[in-house]
Parts: sequence; structure tokens; C-alpha cells
Amino acid sequence: MKLKILGPGCANCQKLEQLARSAVLDLGAQADLEKVTELDKIMEYPIMATPGLVINEQLVCAGRLPSPEEVTAWIRQALAQDEG
Repeated sequence: MKLKILGPGCANCQKLEQLARSAVLDLGAQADLEKVTELDKIMEYPIMATPGLVINEQLVCAGRLPSPEEVTAWIRQALAQDEG
């Protein structure tokens, strides 16, 4: 699984990274986490505001800080898709 945090490195971007890392750990999953801070790379995704969370090249959240439960659910869903 590949996770990307899109954003310049602001407090919300850092918090989203922590949420993602925590969810991966809680689920016992393996994931590569990449922080994308360059604007041209961020704009490769359909995002209007940061932070953004991309799971397996699919933008799942942008412009807000999701709840820990949301992040866990998205990662769980991606894991199920990887298995199927």
C-alpha cells in the first residue's frame, strides 16, 4: 500500500501524517508513506486545498483534517481491495 500526504508541511499536514501512520500501525498493515510538498506534484491530483491524503494513487480526502476513524476506514478499505 502506498500513502501520500499532500501539503506544504503545515500543522494540519503533519497531523494527517500522524493519523495515517497511527492507522497503519493499528491495523498491522505495511505501507510506504510519502510526503509530497512540491506544488507541481500536489497539483497532479484533483485537489483544491491541502492537506490531502492519497491511498494507492486515489485521493480520498482534501482540504480538511479527517477523523482518525475516517483514516482507518479508508486504509482498511484499501487493504481489502489489495487482497481482492
